[in-house]
Amino acid sequence: MPQVVLVNPQIPPNTGNIARTCAATGTELHLVGPLGFEISDRYLKRAGLDYWPYVKLHYHESLEAFKIVHHERGGRWLGYSVGGNINYLSFQFQADDWLLFGSETTGLSPEVLSHCDATLYIPMSQPGVRSLNLSVSVAIGLFESRRQLGYLQ
Repeated sequence: MPQVVLVNPQIPPNTGNIARTCAATGTELHLVGPLGFEISDRYLKRAGLDYWPYVKLHYHESLEAFKIVHHERGGRWLGYSVGGNINYLSFQFQADDWLLFGSETTGLSPEVLSHCDATLYIPMSQPGVRSLNLSVSVAIGLFESRRQLGYLQ
């Protein structure tokens, strides 16, 4: 099953909402530091409400620590970026994919993007809108991958 990876998230309520989505779908959530908040942050907990016991949460202190876990488990890195070159709807997902999302303020760094097997984007029709909210983007990407792989039955 695809996994969600947040690299350097900054806003606790976004991460809490993403954790709630991961809990509801049984999806593993990986947080790659440094984070813009403490894991115990009350806003983070509040956004996740009482779903935290159902979150398969993994914390990695750095990108290097996360790379070790990825190397052990395998799978593709799929970076989501407004500058991605593949529309996520035309991409063929695999069960061992890692869906990577960057911080709310800067997105994925060039270093992370250079390690990605593919960079995906979510099309938006209004050019004046810079990007979608991080938790919305994660939900869109996760549910499309789960739909393609038959996990929505």
